Amino acid sequence: MRSLLDLGVDTSEEAGWLRNKGLRVIAGGHRLELPWPELASWPDYGLVRPRADLDDVIARQALKAGARLQEQTHVVGAELDTAGRIVGVQAKVGPDKTPTTYRAPLVVAADGVSGRLAVSLGVTKREDRPMGVAVRRYYTSPRTNDDHLESWLELWDGSGPDRRLLPGYGWIFGLGDGTSNVGLGILNSSAAFQSVDYRALLGAWLGGLPEEWGFSEDSATGPVRGGGLPMGFNRTPHYTRGMLLVGDAGGAVNPFNGEGIAYAMETAKLAAEHIVQALARPAGPAREAALRGYVTSLKAGYGGYYRLGGIFVNLIGNPAVMKLATQRGLSHPTLMRFVLKLLANLTDPRGGDAMDRIINALTRLAPAV
Repeated sequence: MRSLLDLGVDTSEEAGWLRNKGLRVIAGGHRLELPWPELASWPDYGLVRPRADLDDVIARQALKAGARLQEQTHVVGAELDTAGRIVGVQAKVGPDKTPTTYRAPLVVAADGVSGRLAVSLGVTKREDRPMGVAVRRYYTSPRTNDDHLESWLELWDGSGPDRRLLPGYGWIFGLGDGTSNVGLGILNSSAAFQSVDYRALLGAWLGGLPEEWGFSEDSATGPVRGGGLPMGFNRTPHYTRGMLLVGDAGGAVNPFNGEGIAYAMETAKLAAEHIVQALARPAGPAREAALRGYVTSLKAGYGGYYRLGGIFVNLIGNPAVMKLATQRGLSHPTLMRFVLKLLANLTDPRGGDAMDRIINALTRLAPAV
């Protein structure tokens, strides 16, 4: 939300956005509504929009700011100089896939979880950082105008006495246009991670929800889609040889909750700030120092928090811990408000209430990833 406002995006209801008040959490027979906290640093409301619309809105805003948008262009690799520094990209353009090379003083890799551009330079995924998988589907549903995001914390794999409680959650987000975005995400800290059929798990979970909500095959508006969630900076370094990694390409997804869009936008903003400083200096050591500052800024802003997130991922990978959290946690509203702030990374960096100060202190004390 803050990033959209910083960009000057029109987030009004008239522009197609549905506003929500907070998070509704359901688990262990409990149901708790938690409003977004009132903070000086963050808006106290959320918005829902289909992803395709969101991407288009941001692209059009970039055009207004002077960017050039080129579509039907598939980047296939890095263009290197004789010293091995990236000086552009190789691409296939248009319906005929015409080979084309684009050159630039710096390259920003924002190509998502695959990180193809980074991999082509030898920047590979780190196995010591958490990973998740999410699947989702859109349905026509009477839940479409819900003014809360809804999170279901109990996802069971299998049935009977051998069923397993998985580390993750299911979600229901009303879109206000007659449809709802429904899906689930699972972390790799569970022993079941490699064996779970995620599409089948989604079907089993939805099959247990009230029939009148409409989450059935007949009301689906498209196929089930899914993808990986690279968490906790699982691809580093974020700057090397003329290339900066942002968003999922740099593994910037929040380990606590699987949120990636906000961190893609925030890391992109940081990258842009360092690029502006770098390009104001001549090529050489001074420019490189400004670009390496991007890595330092990422660690300072997210490193400790992501370290805590890694600990959290390992804890809830234990079914006993996950069961205790889901069955007991929601009966303590004050505790859940603290958990919401922690998991959503919503605190005021200076001042704030006691919860903010505790979370900020934990983040400072944790060694940066």
